[in-house]
Amino acid sequence: MGYGVVWAAAMVCSAGMLAGQPVVKKPVVKAPVKAAPSKPVELSPAITSPTDTLTSKFDVAGIPVILRRVSANNVVAANLYLLGGTRQLTAGTQGIETLLLEASERGTAKYPRDVLRTKMARLGSAIGVGANSDWTTISLRATTTGLDSTWAILADRVMAPRLDPAEVELVREQFVTATRQRKDSPDALLDYLADSIAFSGHPYALEPTGTEPSLTSITTSALTSYHASQFVTSRMMLVVVGNVSRTKVEKLVRETLGRMPKGNYVWTLPDPPAELPSAYVVEQRTLPTNYLQGYFHGPKATSKDYPALRLACAVLSGRLFAEVRGRRNLAYSVNAPFVERAFSLGGLYVTTTQPDEVLTIMQQQITSLREGTITDEGLDRLVQQFIVTYFLDNETNADQANMLARAELYQGDFRRAAQFVEELRAVTPEQIQQAARTYMSKVRWAYVGDPSKVTPARMLRF
Repeated sequence: MGYGVVWAAAMVCSAGMLAGQPVVKKPVVKAPVKAAPSKPVELSPAITSPTDTLTSKFDVAGIPVILRRVSANNVVAANLYLLGGTRQLTAGTQGIETLLLEASERGTAKYPRDVLRTKMARLGSAIGVGANSDWTTISLRATTTGLDSTWAILADRVMAPRLDPAEVELVREQFVTATRQRKDSPDALLDYLADSIAFSGHPYALEPTGTEPSLTSITTSALTSYHASQFVTSRMMLVVVGNVSRTKVEKLVRETLGRMPKGNYVWTLPDPPAELPSAYVVEQRTLPTNYLQGYFHGPKATSKDYPALRLACAVLSGRLFAEVRGRRNLAYSVNAPFVERAFSLGGLYVTTTQPDEVLTIMQQQITSLREGTITDEGLDRLVQQFIVTYFLDNETNADQANMLARAELYQGDFRRAAQFVEELRAVTPEQIQQAARTYMSKVRWAYVGDPSKVTPARMLRF
């Protein structure tokens, strides 16, 4: 899935151990910037955290920048976020931003295609493009010695893409081929259908990487117009993690992206998704097994229920794994994913030849989670495993950059990233139970496989 982070699947083994035990209780740094001689430059005040003194936030030419100094390696990760995501799109413009940024790799004003590729190969650096429902990223990975040159290429790709019609057409063909291949992969098709039905009528239902009809209809002139109106600094946020100084980052940004038009965009959290009843969509496929995924809407990222639902999904994952795969051997893969977004998603996923039987078990396990509570000891073990996974998942500079961005944009403060462990440890068994009662309902399903194997009424019981 191209948006957010799915945690629960990674926790199946640890939570599965809990599921096999009687854990249910029945209810009763500031370097000065050298100013240009003709126009002194003032530093914006940096925001820092008392618990994370290596990370600060400041403003450069209207672009918010989060910088984390990491001296353990010589790799620098820099993620430029173009904010708005699918709220910038319509049905006819799905994929326009990713298409534009990928096409920029085919040449810019300063770097023709072959020159750009030769320089990148010599540097050993990487520039990548990604998109989810809330933003598009263009990011670099470079050594400290290659940062300046790599940044110059990234900045020119953002500021002055050539968008040669022949080159755009080649990139478009690659995008269209990828959307067609989505139909050939059951899991990719399932993700697409599940996301669409979960957010019916909401901007999140749009596909940030595009659909075949939208991609084929976007012209080169439309890309040029979109760049002129939407590539503005008010839509940008930069997160840098590595052994690089604030002075260096400010200079790089001010001399490149800082010269772009400001625009009038203001980042806000999206509207909450509508309260929709249980529903399903079925895509018939002749396959060795059947694929089933359902989503239910969770709390917003600033809610106290957010970590509680995260843990509730992990507990449910473990119990489903133990019952569906371990005891009954009904599936190879089964879990209850938790998806990080401004408004979270919880879910149910399985690949099985007997979907009706698994649906019954899923409903039983949700009922058990609502009616009983995990023991304090069981919860402590689960939280400890989450903490280990958390640090493993944030080992690289790039992972840390994404973590800081999510905290800043979804929770309003990059410093919330440092509170992840504390927030998990504060969750009680009763809060997990309440999260299950509050959110694990009105599941909206996607099914890929043999329609005769699944009973629609079973899906609508959730």
